[in-house]
Parts: sequence; structure tokens; C-alpha cells
Amino acid sequence: MYIGIFTPHIKEVFNIIADAVFEGGGIRGIGYVGALNYMEERGYRWVRAAGTSVGALIASLLTAGYTARELKKILIETNFEKFRDRSGYRSIPIIGKPLGVLVENSIYSGDYVEKWLEDLLDDKGVQTFGDISENGESPLKIIASDITRRCMVILPDDLVYYGIDSMEFPIAKAVRMSISIPFYFKPVKLRYKNVISLIVDGCICCNYPINIFDVPGIPRWPTIGFKFDSNRSSFTSTGRTDALSFLMDVAHTMSQGQLTEHMLEKNKVRSIEIPTAGVEVTDFDISKEQIYLLYKYGYRSAMEFLKSWNFEDYVRKYRAEN
Repeated sequence: MYIGIFTPHIKEVFNIIADAVFEGGGIRGIGYVGALNYMEERGYRWVRAAGTSVGALIASLLTAGYTARELKKILIETNFEKFRDRSGYRSIPIIGKPLGVLVENSIYSGDYVEKWLEDLLDDKGVQTFGDISENGESPLKIIASDITRRCMVILPDDLVYYGIDSMEFPIAKAVRMSISIPFYFKPVKLRYKNVISLIVDGCICCNYPINIFDVPGIPRWPTIGFKFDSNRSSFTSTGRTDALSFLMDVAHTMSQGQLTEHMLEKNKVRSIEIPTAGVEVTDFDISKEQIYLLYKYGYRSAMEFLKSWNFEDYVRKYRAEN
């Protein structure tokens, strides 16, 4: 079967199509690449993709036409420590970090990540949502949080509320919004009608948008979710009381309501859950050994998932009566 908007960017033709949705998880997103590699080896091709934070980053690269094999090569060659960029006030010795927080609400800029992604997308001839869209419909959905308007933002769809042409908006900028962990990376500002909205990490509102592509009735093809094994204690319960750990616990607490909904049995059965190998969200100094371990965990988790996954059974049990 050959269907999909990604066709202009992908040479291979696969026979199993699905949508992919990725949970946020920072540097641990490396595990997604391992899972995607196994899925693609088994014939899966992605029609649409969505995600929060690093999930948005992975989703954007997929919709631009990157294969899992290409993503693996990128992982090996990337120095993730550079993601902790200190521009402007942050470059001042000793007082740089406090100044960054006071003046721009962040320890690090986030500019490097945006430029890094922009260059990767450009290598596939992709810059804006219009470059990957067909008839004005984007196959990519990115989740961010507007803390000024106190609401979730789905990009590119919700750009209309800011008076912005969604098809002309840069994908790298949208991903930058979704990965902007409060007080870690600088928030992105959107100005509309003399009001400035601060856009930050989508995990504040929805860290795992597994239902984003769902339609009433029987779906034409499955949505496969990629997330991390969340059976872990809070940061503060383990004695970590620094500002970032505190903030991450606040974000997880705020999202517990939607997390419960998203991990109902009907959603768990279509989710690949990947162990984190003890890697935390902001461990950008990750070693090569940890990179390979996360990748391996992702690969094996996808293998286990496909041993029991059956789309027809899923539809019959959870969607046939909707």
C-alpha cells in the first residue's frame, strides 16, 4: 500500500503505513531512533507524525524525509553538549547563568538547537510547514505551551490565533518552542495585537499527544506511540532539590490528568515503552556508551511491541463501537 504526504522526501516504498506520536523526554529521545529503526526494518512507513519536546524534534525529521538509519548516523556524529549554549549574558563568567535566568528566564539560550535542526531540515529541502504540506494540511503536529494565554498550542494549526501564516512558519522555530524547558532554554516570544506570548515546552500541557490523529469510528491505519517507561520516582523524592528538578516535578504533576487519560489500556496497547537507562532529560553530556544503550533499548522495545501488536485486534476491541 502506498499512501502519504511524505512521498516527495522518501525514496523507499514500504507496505505498512501508520502515524507516529512521540512523548517528550529530552536527550532520552535517542531511544526513539532505535525503535524507529526496528519498525522501519519491519516495513513501517510514517504518514503523519506528532510530538512534544524531543518528540517534536524526531517527528519533524521524519516528516522532512529522514529515515531511522539516517537518524542513527546523526546521533553518532552529534556533540549534544553544544546544546547547552551560552550566548549573551550567559557567556559572562560566574554570573552568566544567574543573569540569563533574571534577564531572559533561562540558563541556556536554545539558539544552537534551533540552528542545528534548521540545517538538518534544509539538507532535505525543508524549511517551513508549507514545504511538507499538501493542500494546506500539515502531516506534522508539534505541541507547545503558551504560558501567557495559559493554553496548549498545536503547531502549525494554532498559529492562526496569532495572526501568522502557518504555511510560512519555520519548522525549526516551532520545534524550538516545544523543547524550551522553562528556565533551561529561553522561551520563544510571539507578538499579536500588542500582546507578547511566551511559548515554552509542550510537556507543561501535554507531554504525550497520543490521541492527536484519532478520528471517530474505525481508523484507516494505526497510530503508534513512542514513550518512555515512566515507573520512576519524582526528582525531589530522591533528594534532588535544585531549581530544574523542582520545575520538572511541577510539570509532571500538572500533566498527570492528561497522562492518566493517555495511558488507558486502549492507548497502552499501541505504545512502545522504552527504558531510560538511567538517563535524565537534560543529560546532554551523555556518553557514547549511554547513547548506544538507549538506542538498543529502543530497538528491543519495538521488537517486543510487534510480537503482540495487531491492528485488527486493536480496532475490534477499542474502536469498532466508536
